[in-house]
Formats: sequence, C-alpha cells, structure tokens
Amino acid sequence: MQAVLSPQLHEATHSLIENLLASEAFIHYQQAQSILNEDNNASDLLKQLSQAQASLRQKQAKGEVAQADTEELHELQAKVQRNRVVLGYAQSQQEAVNFLREIDAEISGLLGISFASFANHATC
Repeated sequence: MQAVLSPQLHEATHSLIENLLASEAFIHYQQAQSILNEDNNASDLLKQLSQAQASLRQKQAKGEVAQADTEELHELQAKVQRNRVVLGYAQSQQEAVNFLREIDAEISGLLGISFASFANHATC
C-alpha cells in the first residue's frame, strides 16, 4: 500500500530533499564520489578489497581460511587506508552521515518522536 502525501507535506518533503542535496556536506560527498569514480587506482583498490573480504567470508564459512588469506586482506586494507582519494571519500561520507544525524535530531526534537525510526517503519 502506497501512502499519499498531502500537498503541504509533499512540498515540505521536496524542500527538505533539495536543501539536503544543496548542503555543504552533500556537495563535498558528491565531489568526493566523482573523484573516486574517476580514479581507476582507488576504484580498483576498493573492488579488490571487497572481493577479498567476500572470499575470506566464504572461506571462513567452510573453515578454509589460511594465513595467506588474512595477510592479503590486511595488505589491501593498508593500501586502501593510505589512498588519499579513498580517505577523502570516506571522510566526506562520514560528514554526510553526521549531517543527516543532526537533521534527524532536529526533526525528532520538533516531532517528539524518533523521526528516522518512524520513517523507517513507515516505508516498510
């Protein structure tokens, strides 16, 4: 069942979204994401890390983890942590999350309920 928003609520929601996307935190995040997407080295490092993590989880489930597997994962993690593009992206992502938490706290305070929890349950 799809909820129907009143025109006022729809307008307020649209305004909130526009303001969030125009915020400094989200602009920095979008810029950092573009830089990450354009940097093949950084993107490849993240893909390799993701694949290594997935492989290690599968091996753990089967009880087949070798020391070399964990060493490879640690080496990839170290490379990722030294990559300035990835670090900039991660930092901008955290700033955007913190900004959203601040917005949630403000809205929750005005409503007198946990807005994020309510919104999450309302969309399920």
